Amino acid sequence: MADASTLLALRAAAFAALENAYAPYSKFRVGAALLTTSGEIVGGCNVENSSYPAGSCAERVALGAAVARGLRHFTHVVVVSEAATPSPPCGMCRQALWELAPECQVISVTRGGAEAQWPLADLLPYPFTPSSLHPNE
Repeated sequence: MADASTLLALRAAAFAALENAYAPYSKFRVGAALLTTSGEIVGGCNVENSSYPAGSCAERVALGAAVARGLRHFTHVVVVSEAATPSPPCGMCRQALWELAPECQVISVTRGGAEAQWPLADLLPYPFTPSSLHPNE
């Protein structure tokens, strides 16, 4: 588990990313920040598009930014929003997180201070894994 100061920095990065979210259609701005095993923090925000399936969630934007920097191992993800209750990652983001961070702790925080935490495995108990691609091997 990350120490308290690291978790505060992770939250701050997620809230900073939320401020840059582009969500003119849903009005549901989300920020996310990943903590790497080496202690680096990488943020991302949701980016919508008028063609809804073309948008990207904050968690996947953060993952893409991290992978672009060569980072592949994560211990925590903080997801922040302006919702009244903490929001876990959507199904697509859960699957994307599983690929690179199956053991990560997911922390969801609202601007109002409500918080929830889950191990990713609790949110996605039966993931589609690389071994699923070759079931007969």
